[in-house]
Amino acid sequence: MKTRRSFLRDAGALTLGGLVLPKLSQASSFFPAMAPRPVGLQLFTLFRPMSDDPKGTLEKVAAVGYKEVESAFSLRAGYYGYKAKEFKSLVEGLGMTWRAHHAGGAPFRPRPTPPSSTTGTAGGGPAANGAPARPPMDFSKMPPMLNLRDNYQQLVDEAAEGGLSYLVCASTPVSTLDEISKSIEVFQKTGEACKKAGIGFAYHNHATEFDAVEGGKTPYDLILSQTDKDLVKMELDLAWAVKAGKDPVKLFEEHPGRFPLWHIKDIKSDLKTITEVGNGVVDFKSAFAAAKTAGLKYFFVEQDMAAQPIESITTSYTFLKKLLA
Repeated sequence: MKTRRSFLRDAGALTLGGLVLPKLSQASSFFPAMAPRPVGLQLFTLFRPMSDDPKGTLEKVAAVGYKEVESAFSLRAGYYGYKAKEFKSLVEGLGMTWRAHHAGGAPFRPRPTPPSSTTGTAGGGPAANGAPARPPMDFSKMPPMLNLRDNYQQLVDEAAEGGLSYLVCASTPVSTLDEISKSIEVFQKTGEACKKAGIGFAYHNHATEFDAVEGGKTPYDLILSQTDKDLVKMELDLAWAVKAGKDPVKLFEEHPGRFPLWHIKDIKSDLKTITEVGNGVVDFKSAFAAAKTAGLKYFFVEQDMAAQPIESITTSYTFLKKLLA
């Protein structure tokens, strides 16, 4: 299965690590204290469509019912081929709000995807339902990507121009204590710059942040304990946390108010296969019931490299609207 982190790794980037929470029953009105919230979408779910036709794809996203979006990198320069203000105008013209943007914590150099790749929407291989095979994408042609280590101020300035609420580090090296220390330095200075610009900063996890490094500590623990809680927040990816054997609600209780952003992602019982929200084992009911403790402000559906992305985001949206009714 091709995930975003493995995709970044295959593009020449960074590396990607068992608790199974009970599957939800269909439930409603289980957290009356929580005001209705618009459902957001992380656009990495639509990596290929957003690279091919950003405007047409966003029209389909809006038609499904999504009201907020979080952007990521694509095969186009800037923000899917737009400048920050232009992309903001495009999103708002479709009745949605551009809330957050994902940026890498360190630079990487992409390399081509092998022709034999079968990596879903980003690579080649067979499409769903017997559709013609998709040609592989040549990642060597990906435009230069800004990163927080080298370009944090430019990214902060552009986030402010786009009217974003948060700038988010999507991924960064955390395999050693030295890498973690350097990443923490980047987070601190980015968080300070974001505060001056009137926006928030957060770090998005995969499963590997919960793997112990030298000394027995985990990158996640070190990031939480060695960064200013007012400058560096967390965007918890619920599926990757579950894959790593973590209970999201316990994380919220241990660090209240630190999780204003969530990735609403589901994973099957094999803890390998990312699936539509509601079709896996993540306990979204319990997570949303603890939204106040977490400090939740915005959440975004994400399904890494969905084979049928529009159909998949529709399924996830329908589940969430019933769950949150």
